[in-house]
Amino acid sequence: MLKLSLPDGTPLPVLAGVSGGADSMCLATLLKDSGTRFGIAHCNFSLRGEESDSDEALVGQWARENGIPFHSVRFRTAEYASQRGISIEMAARELRYRFFGNTAREYGYGCVAVAHNANDNAETLILNLLRGTSLRGIAGMKAAGSIPDPEFSDIPLVRPLLAFEREEIEAFAALRGIPYRTDSTNLLPDVKRNKIRNLVFPVFREINPSFVRTLGRDMERFSEALETVLEHSPSSVEKDPEPLPSVRYTVTEEPRPEGLALKQPPGTLILDAEKAGATPIFGHWKAGDWIHPLGAPGKKKLQDWFTDHHFTPEMKRRAVLLRDPSDERRILAIIGWCIDEKVKVTAATERILRIEGGL
Repeated sequence: MLKLSLPDGTPLPVLAGVSGGADSMCLATLLKDSGTRFGIAHCNFSLRGEESDSDEALVGQWARENGIPFHSVRFRTAEYASQRGISIEMAARELRYRFFGNTAREYGYGCVAVAHNANDNAETLILNLLRGTSLRGIAGMKAAGSIPDPEFSDIPLVRPLLAFEREEIEAFAALRGIPYRTDSTNLLPDVKRNKIRNLVFPVFREINPSFVRTLGRDMERFSEALETVLEHSPSSVEKDPEPLPSVRYTVTEEPRPEGLALKQPPGTLILDAEKAGATPIFGHWKAGDWIHPLGAPGKKKLQDWFTDHHFTPEMKRRAVLLRDPSDERRILAIIGWCIDEKVKVTAATERILRIEGGL
C-alpha cells in the first residue's frame, strides 16, 4: 500500500494529511499496519478554538505513541480568507495543500496521502452540479493525481480511501478501537456541504440505499468520457458543431493561484471560470457578435474590434471565440487577444480558466 521508491529501490516515505477525524485516523492506522514509511501532517486552522487544539493534541499523541514523524502548523485561516476575499473553505484548502507540498519537499516524502472517501466525492459532485461545472467537475476526485497547487504539481497526491463509504470507515474505526474526533461544524446548517450531507443525502438514501456507490460509478464513466475528450481534442470543453479552423490552443481549469497577477501574460488569457459558464462554448465569428473588452468604457461590435486591430479576412475567419452561454451574441474572449469585462478575475474568484495559444 502506497510504496514508492527511488530508481535504486530505496523506498520513499508517504506524508499523510491527518485532521483527527475518523477518515484520516483510519488512514494513518492502515499505513502503519501496512509497514509503509510515513509521516503525519496536521493543520490547525484556528477556526474552532479548543476543538481545533484538541484535534491537534490527539493526532500528535497518536504519532508519538506510534513513533511516527509529526509535522504540524497553525493558520489564521479567517484572516487569510478576508485578506484574499475568498471563502473559509477555499482558504483552508489553499493553506492545507501548500503546507503539504512544502513539507513533502523539505523532508523528502514521495507523495501525499489524504483521506477523502466516497461520500466526500459524492458531495463534491452534487455541489459542482448545483453551481455549474465542466466535464472535470462531474468526473469527481481521482484516486491518484497531484497536489492542486501549481508550485507543487510535481508531487503525487493519492486518496486510498476514495472507494469506501463514510459508514464503512467509521465501522472499521469502532472495530479497531481507533481514536478520533468529530468536527462539530459538520452539523452547522449554514454550510453548503453540510446541507447536502445532512439534509439532501438522507432523501437520496430513501430513494436508493446504494446511491453513493451509484454516483461513484457514474463519476468513473464521466472520467472515462473526459479522458476520451482530452485524447481527441486540444481542449476539454465543448465546441460549436461547425468545424473550427486549425488554431492551436489549450484550456485548463484550476483553483486561483495565490498572488495571481491580473495583468495577463502574452498569449495567455486568464478568466473567472464560474462566470464563463458551466460548459464554455468555443466557436468563430458571426454577424452581430459583440464584446465589452476588458478595461474599455463599453461594448463594441466584434466587426469593429477586428477593424481596430487590423484583422485580415483570413484572421477573422480563423479567430477562435469563447461565447457567453447565456447570450449567444456576447463574446467572452477572443483567444490569444482579450477577454470581456464580465469574466475578469476579481478578489471573489475561486477558480480560473487559463487559455493559452491562439492566432
